[in-house]
Amino acid sequence: MLELTFLREHREEAEQRLLKRNIDARSLLDQASSLDEKRRSTQQELDARLAELNGLSRTIGDLMRTGKKEEAEAARAKTTELKATAASLKEQLEAVEKALHDHLCTIPNAPSKNVPPGRTPEENVTVMQEGAIPTLHAGARPHWELGEEYGFLHMDLGVKVTGAGFPVYSGQGAKLQRALISFFLDRAIAAGYREIIPPHMVNADSAFGTGQLPDKEGQMYHATVDGLYLIPTAEVPITNLYRDEIVDAAQLPVKMVGYTPCFRREAGSYGAHVRGLNRVHQFDKVEIVRIEKPENSYAVLDEMVEHVKGLLRALELPYRQLLLCGGDMGFSSAMTYDMEVYSAAQERWLEVSSISNFETYQSNRLKLRYRGEDKKPRLAHTLNGSALALARIVAALLENNQTPEGIRIPEALQAYTGFAMIHK
Repeated sequence: MLELTFLREHREEAEQRLLKRNIDARSLLDQASSLDEKRRSTQQELDARLAELNGLSRTIGDLMRTGKKEEAEAARAKTTELKATAASLKEQLEAVEKALHDHLCTIPNAPSKNVPPGRTPEENVTVMQEGAIPTLHAGARPHWELGEEYGFLHMDLGVKVTGAGFPVYSGQGAKLQRALISFFLDRAIAAGYREIIPPHMVNADSAFGTGQLPDKEGQMYHATVDGLYLIPTAEVPITNLYRDEIVDAAQLPVKMVGYTPCFRREAGSYGAHVRGLNRVHQFDKVEIVRIEKPENSYAVLDEMVEHVKGLLRALELPYRQLLLCGGDMGFSSAMTYDMEVYSAAQERWLEVSSISNFETYQSNRLKLRYRGEDKKPRLAHTLNGSALALARIVAALLENNQTPEGIRIPEALQAYTGFAMIHK
């Protein structure tokens, strides 16, 4: 959630930043201001009544000690009236606090000043592009046909066992999947990230903390009997490890990495552009997560982008870096870079990573703070990035490296796979 102090003290800035998302936030912020004012005035009145009650309690004691029973009884009658008033004010305060909280949850994060305005993915900004687009041999095929021909990727078996969008890997395809996971984890650990194996299901508090609820409820698989959600990304359980925590400044930065399967309903996704591994309901991903002091977070965002670039270079994949416009960013993000790789057989770019700075939006929901030299708790900044998501990486590797003799494995992966080629 956006901080109330930011909305109070920087109202015009909040409006201008939210305009980058194509949101005229005036009415939203007016309502937040009105609820905040009501909350503060109700709190002040409640505090005044409670102070009056405390004063009367002391007065009653003094009156009883001096034998003034009649006056003490009159004061007791007044305390009964004040207690009823205080109880009513407390109910009003709880109601307005809930209304304010629920309203703030409907306001997305305010984009950073460096985020370009725009409504659609076509308005994202290409920051850089690297790597030669491969020229494939005659008869080159998309990955879903390669997987079937070579016998290591089985979309049809996934349909049989579960449904569309649940791929099955076997043989060298399964080994390639496992090799990529180990490669990505080893690279992150070498860069100073601590490996985490988190739960693959979370409760509603965790899903709220990182912004999946209530914004993305329809995108998650919900185990309704237990009220748990299958995770859409490792970001959710890993970041929530620090929910309701106050971290000492000396412990920062916190750098974590985790591999998990990810589950996304992806409702309404149809067409040729989502064939094969282009869009699936279950896929594997290695995620890097950072908890940082606010003054360091944008330098850290650049550092995380460079880490992902290093992975893509090692995999010998042509890639490009996009700065997302306001209208294409996630609800909780203040700034996001997408990394895309080129799929030669499909002749299109595939998103394989999003790296985002959430500033204090997640930490405000999580109540994740750090204590600086002055010992005052402050909200930390949270960041995360895919490093990397496997399904589309696998698609691009298979398509870009196909030859008449087989599918070549990038040199950096061969120590993990134990083979240099996938053969029929």
